[in-house]
Amino acid sequence: MNIMVTGGSGFIGSNVTDAYLNAGHKVVVVDNLITGKEKNLSAGAKFYHEDIRSPEIFKIMRDEKIEIINHHAAQISVPASVEDPLFDADVNIKGFINLLETAVKNNVKKCIFISSGGAIYGDAYEYPTSEDCKPKPLSPYAVSKFTSEYYLNYYRHQYGLDFTILRYANIYGPRQVPHGEAGVVAIFMSRLIKKERSTIFHFPNEEEGMIRDYCYVGDVVKANLLALSRGNADYFNIGTGSETKTQELYTYIFEAVRSILPDIPKELGKPSKEPARAGDIQRSCLIVNKALKYLGWKAETGLIDGIHKTLQWYIGQSH
Repeated sequence: MNIMVTGGSGFIGSNVTDAYLNAGHKVVVVDNLITGKEKNLSAGAKFYHEDIRSPEIFKIMRDEKIEIINHHAAQISVPASVEDPLFDADVNIKGFINLLETAVKNNVKKCIFISSGGAIYGDAYEYPTSEDCKPKPLSPYAVSKFTSEYYLNYYRHQYGLDFTILRYANIYGPRQVPHGEAGVVAIFMSRLIKKERSTIFHFPNEEEGMIRDYCYVGDVVKANLLALSRGNADYFNIGTGSETKTQELYTYIFEAVRSILPDIPKELGKPSKEPARAGDIQRSCLIVNKALKYLGWKAETGLIDGIHKTLQWYIGQSH
């Protein structure tokens, strides 16, 4: 199949691109390289240095005869969305509408859309949270993701454009950049390697930090492969179903880093603490039974194993 991966030079998008290529598909990557990196691009993918808001998207889809869009491009930071909600909406909503409008004009068959199970449910009344729980987005980023899901329903109803929505937990792994709340694994690793102190953000009643569901990128890639032919007109939580406090995560990473770099000062084992930021939610953990039932997918990489795999990659990058 001819697949367009938006954000295909970014952390998750580039890993998905590699998997699609290895499966024998033709892949076109569209990325403006604001957060993505050219070094992440596979030589087997055709690259367009372009923004998803650009009218040039029409020509790319037409010329490349795109059949499926895998949409990873986004403004990904919750704090940044709070600081500048207009920019967040411009990229995450208007940019996505541009893709959808262009898709129907070029007879694209399906869009695999990356939503956020870690954000759109907000302070969920059901915890851990299944897809039956009505989203209650509490940040502009979360609002833009949930709004985009509604647009997909509209374009399917109006034009027959199929879709699969993947609601990601907190994804980590090789190529993740140390920016944004979702990049906390990369942030902790990069700071420890530099022998710098890290910060844990927390709510008043929980000094060990927020609770999150951390899922390894290698597992997430498999969900994107399965979504090519499964899960039509539906949405799925993609996570582990296991909760981890930020302090617990930091301890795992600190111990892993010191096992490889024993000169890391012991005092860095105690990060500083700061109050939660605007847009933060206290806890997020996903029930993922639906993905197993309909996609045949489940996370297989344990957190400690995933941390060590990620760390090996970071150590390789820093030398």
